[in-house]
Amino acid sequence: MQRFLIVAPAGRDAEVIRQLLVGAGLDAVVDSNGEQLLRALHEGLAAGAVITDDALRRIDRARLIESVTNQPPWSDFPFLLLVRRGGDREGPREIGAKLNATILERPLHPASLISAARAAVRARDRQRLAAEHLAERDKAERQLRELTGTLEQKVAERTRALAAANDRLTAEIAEREKAEARLVQAQKMEAIGQLTGGVAHDFNNLLTVVVGSLDLVLRKTGDEAVLRLVRNALQAAERGATLTSQLLAFSRRQRLSPVALDINLVIEGMRDLLVRSIGPQIEIETKLEPDIWRALADPTQLEVMLLNLAINARDAMPQGGQIVIATMNVASVPDTLAAELDEREYVCIRVTDNGRGMPPDVLAHAFEPFFTTKPHGKGTGLGLAQLYGFARQSGGTAKIQSDLGKGTAVSIYLPRTHERVTQEALSRSKTHPARRARILVVDDDDDVRTVTCETVKELGYEVVALGDPAEALARLNDEPFDLLITDVAMPGISGVDVARQIRSAGNAIPIVFCSGYADVQAFGEELSEEILLRKPFRLTDIASRIEAALDPSSVREVASA
Repeated sequence: MQRFLIVAPAGRDAEVIRQLLVGAGLDAVVDSNGEQLLRALHEGLAAGAVITDDALRRIDRARLIESVTNQPPWSDFPFLLLVRRGGDREGPREIGAKLNATILERPLHPASLISAARAAVRARDRQRLAAEHLAERDKAERQLRELTGTLEQKVAERTRALAAANDRLTAEIAEREKAEARLVQAQKMEAIGQLTGGVAHDFNNLLTVVVGSLDLVLRKTGDEAVLRLVRNALQAAERGATLTSQLLAFSRRQRLSPVALDINLVIEGMRDLLVRSIGPQIEIETKLEPDIWRALADPTQLEVMLLNLAINARDAMPQGGQIVIATMNVASVPDTLAAELDEREYVCIRVTDNGRGMPPDVLAHAFEPFFTTKPHGKGTGLGLAQLYGFARQSGGTAKIQSDLGKGTAVSIYLPRTHERVTQEALSRSKTHPARRARILVVDDDDDVRTVTCETVKELGYEVVALGDPAEALARLNDEPFDLLITDVAMPGISGVDVARQIRSAGNAIPIVFCSGYADVQAFGEELSEEILLRKPFRLTDIASRIEAALDPSSVREVASA
């Protein structure tokens, strides 16, 4: 397609021209009798032809003109005619007028010939490009003619397709709006959880001061009137501690001990308790999946949640009704929960009642803390919030479905585990008598530190109290102590960081951590139940923790960083 044909039968002209073109990077062959030229014209081949005037006289001009006339529609074959200066020009010029010809007089400079040849190649390339466009146009015209015959059918099909796409788009928009609403709700719950967690932590510090001070008053007075007032105050403080515990559950700051559970066994084991708690007017029915998967959850907290759900269902059916507790395996996350759950397998517990149900405006706030529709004094509004926090902290979630006048269904989704169910023996450490020991107390809150210090002194121990963790580390390096009691959440350096530095220095002193809540995401198993003293604590609580810590057999070391 890029080859030049050289038609020059006299002398060495053909070979000289060929070598000149080849030297310029052009493909060229000698066509001694012009037959290749005629064939190239008919088939649309070759980039062009170089013809000398003497060769032109020997070619059958009629055949040449016929071949030129019968070229493909896109082709206008380029000729370079070489004529002698001063020779007979009329013949070549006459034939050249009927061809796409460039006439060059000899002798000529090689650059002129090469330039003309390259121009012919470019022109030929443009012709072929035009041919491709023409072919594409012809193809498009054929396709258009084919489509014209079935245009109405195509329009109808396209209309149906657009209608279906519009329906899908409408459905996707509606689903997106639902997903955005769920995301906003999840973000709102997360923000409320962070707020309540911080409030509960600070409130626990206040309750620690109150409870600790009241405990000390109980030990220092024998006035029965004073004792009665102190006991009343302690009861109120303990109710406040229960309230903060529920807030911590909602904010997912409570400490859980998840194990592999057979959910069906947990529910069956609670049947008698549920029957006694909700009364004879309510019928309890169970629909348990026979091959239920094992779930990962804290068994004690799960029982509390189920009991709370049963009591809520009872309150929604004052005239009596039915509660159905069902279990099921969930192999894939439902679309409505995709924003809350990771893609894995879950076990679902669903508690359904046929009570009053909830209107949409109430349903939208059901999981929020302190939101309740019960009369004043009949509920705190923390039951469902605590359930939601427990489910989320366990790696799952909770969902409520309710229709006004038809009833409510609360579903708890817990992650599946492949671990085996184990029956752990519950045992309590024996209490050892207090011995004289030197204890270092570290807490950044002045009031909490004072009450803790006075409580430890009341138990007969020698106490050194510090508010700065860095100073505490220095004292531990310089002085002997038998026990360290430290707050967990402190500015700058946490109690767990203090413990890590102590252990890295080779100090094996027993450590008891005090905390309004245990941030398991930050500290994990470093805060085991054996070394954690929850705020607010009673005098008996701190006494048992100290005695257990001072017993060498019960010391638990904090893992180094």
